[in-house]
Amino acid sequence: MHGTRTVTLDGPIDLRLTLGHLRRGTGDPTLRVNRGEAWRAHRTEAGPAAVRMRVRADGVELEAWGTGATVALEAAPELLGRHDRPGDFRPGGVLRDLAGRLRGLRIGRTGAVIEALVPAILEQKVTGREAWAAWRRIVLTWGEPAPGPLPVRVPPDPEVLAGTPYFELHRAGVERRRSELIRFVCARARRIEETTVLPRADAHKRLLSIPGIGPWTVAEVAGRAWGDPDAVSLGDYHLPHLVSWVLAGEPRGDDDRMLELLEPYRGQRGRVIRLLEAGAPRPPRRGPRMAPRSIRTI
Repeated sequence: MHGTRTVTLDGPIDLRLTLGHLRRGTGDPTLRVNRGEAWRAHRTEAGPAAVRMRVRADGVELEAWGTGATVALEAAPELLGRHDRPGDFRPGGVLRDLAGRLRGLRIGRTGAVIEALVPAILEQKVTGREAWAAWRRIVLTWGEPAPGPLPVRVPPDPEVLAGTPYFELHRAGVERRRSELIRFVCARARRIEETTVLPRADAHKRLLSIPGIGPWTVAEVAGRAWGDPDAVSLGDYHLPHLVSWVLAGEPRGDDDRMLELLEPYRGQRGRVIRLLEAGAPRPPRRGPRMAPRSIRTI
C-alpha cells in the first residue's frame, strides 16, 4: 500500500530536533533524520510501514509505504507533535534563549511502547555505544527491509524476539539479564502496549511491576512512546551533571539536585531536558570516559 498526506502545525518544526531522540545512535537502521527530512520504519497494528517526512512551507509532507501505511499516516500528527504547545513554555534566562533558538523542537509521541522499551533495556547499565551497537545488530538480524524505496529497516516483530534464544542475543552483544528481560516484555507485548491508553499513573505502575524495569527505563519510554513533556530519567549517568551545570553552574550533580533545579518547570521538565541535550554546553569532564565492553566475546 502507498499513501500521502500533509500535516499542518501551529509553528515551526525541525525534524532533527523533534525526531532525533528516537534514533539510537547515528547508525540506527530504523531512522534517518536531518532538519528538513526524515525516513522512519516501524510496525503498526496493520503491519510494517515506512514513512518519508519532508518539511514544506505549508506543513510536513508525508509519503508512506507498506501494509501499515494508512495507520502510519493517521498517527503522523501525534508523532510530529501537533498536539504540543511549545509556545506555552516561557521560561527565563538560559532556557528562554534555548527555547527561542530551538523553536522547531516539538514533543511528539510514537504510541509504540515495545519499540521504545527494547532499546531502553539495551541501554541499561552500559555505555550508549554498546547499546546502540547491540540495537543495530538486532535490527539487522531479526528486522526486515522497510516496504517501499527508503533505505531503512523495520524493527523486529516482538514475537520474533520473544522466541529468540538467549545465546543468539548474546551474539548481538546482550548479556543474559537484559536478554531475558527483552524476551519477557516481548512475550507480553499486547498488555504492555495497552499502557498507551491508560491513565499515566496506571501506565507507570504497570511497567514498574515488571522485574528489571525501573524509573529510568519508564521515563525513557514515557518521553518517546507517550510523549510525556514531564518525563525525567532518574538514575542517568550524565543527565544530573548537565542540568546542574546549565541551570546552576555546578559541574557535578545528582538526582536530588537535578529534581530540585527542575521543580520550577514541573509539567515541562522533559522539555527542559530535551532543550538542554539539544543545545546546551556540556559540563567539564572529569576522568576518562567509561570504556565500552565486548559482551559478544565473553
